[in-house]
Amino acid sequence: MSAFTAARAGAIAIICIFNVLGAEAYAAAYALRENPTGAAETPAPAPEPFGLSTSALTDGPLRAKWLAVERAIAAEADVIAGCASDPGHCTSQPALRFRDIVTVAAAREGLARLGEINRAINLAIRPVSDQAQYGVEDHWSSPLATLAAGAGDCEDYAIAKLVALRAAGVAAEDLRLVIIRENATGDDHAVVAARSGGHWRMLDNRTFLMIEDNGFGKYRPLFAIDAEGAKRFEQPMIAIAARQPRPAAIETHDAVANAGATAVGSNTATVAFDEFFMTLAL
Repeated sequence: MSAFTAARAGAIAIICIFNVLGAEAYAAAYALRENPTGAAETPAPAPEPFGLSTSALTDGPLRAKWLAVERAIAAEADVIAGCASDPGHCTSQPALRFRDIVTVAAAREGLARLGEINRAINLAIRPVSDQAQYGVEDHWSSPLATLAAGAGDCEDYAIAKLVALRAAGVAAEDLRLVIIRENATGDDHAVVAARSGGHWRMLDNRTFLMIEDNGFGKYRPLFAIDAEGAKRFEQPMIAIAARQPRPAAIETHDAVANAGATAVGSNTATVAFDEFFMTLAL
């Protein structure tokens, strides 16, 4: 057999082998798609938005601000309940407005319920900065206070949506108020993350679209607030850096760590910097 004939026979054999393997791989993939009980068809729900773990904030301005809003929300709950049970004698127009939004949303299911709350709250509030509205850099309002004013900034939208979604029947474990930072500008922004069908979607006051968390590549998540309180997202790069050994001189002169600030790993300076500027920006 000539060298050319032998080479051609070898090439044909290799092509046949690849064809067989390719057919088997295609059949296996097709079987997974057709198998309703296969792991590929039923992905496990993501425990937190953006696939990041969180750790509780035990102190700091963000936690204090949320605790104050929680107290206002609890006080408003009695007003909302009274208006829901006896609308004819309700003297709070914001409570009636809130009840109407929740009633319409509760009649829907899944993404339609999320979309109804997102749309209704976006239309009910006019965007305005805290400086223009209250004369301060950062002010968080409860839902009825925001509806009464008819105006607010991003966290006021997010707080109203969070409470309305809970009232409409969305489980608390499927809801987060999320503080994100825009990578390009460094601006901070508040949205609501809601989980439906195992996927987290962002409810943003700047759009009626509900984008999945994996479509938020231009942002870095900083903090989350859920039924358990305020938490910090643990950043992958920070965690990697925290595991690296640092010179003793750096450890000794780390003023933030020595002050006992809350930290992710040992990178306390970065975390304190994030939280400080986040509270100024909102």
